[in-house]
Amino acid sequence: MKQLTKIILNENEIPAAWYNVQADLPKPLPPILHPGTKEPTILPPPLFPKALNDQEFSKERYIQIPEEVLDIYKLYRPTPLFRAYRLEKALDTPAKIYYKYEGVSPAGSHKLNTAVAQAYYNKKEGVKRLATETGAGQWGTALSMGCNFFGLECKVYMVKVSYNQKPYRRIMMETFGAKVVPSPSPDTDFGKRILAEDPNNPGSLGIAISEAVEDAFKHDDTRYSLGSVLNHVLMHQTIIGLETKKQLEKTGDYPDIIVGCVGGGSNFAGMFLPFIPDKLKGKKTTIIAVEPEACPSVTRGPYTWDYGDCAGMAPIAMMHTLGHTFVPPGIHAGGLRYHGMAPIVSHLVNLGYVEARAVPQVATFTAAVKFARTEGILPAPEPSHAIKVVMDEALKCKESGQKKTIVLALSGHGYFDLGAYEQFLSGKLEDYAYPEEKVKEALAHLPQVNIT
Repeated sequence: MKQLTKIILNENEIPAAWYNVQADLPKPLPPILHPGTKEPTILPPPLFPKALNDQEFSKERYIQIPEEVLDIYKLYRPTPLFRAYRLEKALDTPAKIYYKYEGVSPAGSHKLNTAVAQAYYNKKEGVKRLATETGAGQWGTALSMGCNFFGLECKVYMVKVSYNQKPYRRIMMETFGAKVVPSPSPDTDFGKRILAEDPNNPGSLGIAISEAVEDAFKHDDTRYSLGSVLNHVLMHQTIIGLETKKQLEKTGDYPDIIVGCVGGGSNFAGMFLPFIPDKLKGKKTTIIAVEPEACPSVTRGPYTWDYGDCAGMAPIAMMHTLGHTFVPPGIHAGGLRYHGMAPIVSHLVNLGYVEARAVPQVATFTAAVKFARTEGILPAPEPSHAIKVVMDEALKCKESGQKKTIVLALSGHGYFDLGAYEQFLSGKLEDYAYPEEKVKEALAHLPQVNIT
């Protein structure tokens, strides 16, 4: 079979339905709990439209993608799958390395896959405005685009450290009509409280989520939108893995290893979830979630009940967590600074179908630069963590002589992250491992739940 560098599908091959792994889980997900009563609940109706609430708990294996959503997907989907021949040569590995590149989307990342869907369902139910949080700015950018496509207003609470590090992300959001403020902000009661306690607080996704949730609760025309973690968000992202399966069929290859970065888990889940049915039937694919050592929710956080936000207003979920009061350091992978992990990803880690690794910041950027110099794409800091592990696995193949097929979820480009690259190239970037005592302190505030 002819070797292909770029494996593309045509517009008619875009999957017509998202894959819902809840239909195939060997053990059902634990319920989500009301933050007040701590009893099983649905997503708060004042925050989410009915259609997304239904999707969150659906056991239907495939859910049709609305035509209006597909029409927008066609602006950038199907995304290309590349064979990394130049990287393979540089590593002198017998492994085959493929990467699914979501950076070709207008937002520059995979986030648009769910932003468009969420804006559509909210618009259909009469919502006028969406409030959300963003870390590195990729989700805020995507939702501002999604809202613009469907005529909705958009308010984005951007984690302050990223707001300052990545001004061009903010400008991009504002270009698409969003109002963007640094979080913690004086726009909410919770933000004011945080600023009163610590005017220099760098912010966190947990804090920004609390602000966006408060905003949605206070405005009748507003709903809340989340870019990761929740079941329906991960389901919308499965278009990534569904396309990848079709593309690999054209090459005759099947992944021995799937690697992706995790912050909340949506890009990684979007890639690997469509391969889970095969794994349940006996396929030996190794699935690796990669996170930063500075925010090690899966590798160092227990699998337990915790709030989804800092203020304790969001539902409680069973997940790997560092504690909802955890405030991560200002690392450059702003999209990986969430205190918890998607319940589906956590569940599959706990069941043994997914493994997790944590990597340091300097080694991550070393891998990112090597990838850029061989493949010609400057990767975002977030998926660069996964690139580091892909290279590790490829070098293991070199040592063992095994010809494994490795598939990387490359969630987006790093063209708005040049400040981070400048720090790395000038030798100013430093590693940071989150101190054990701070992890223990944050975990002391976990909610007390009696459900087993």
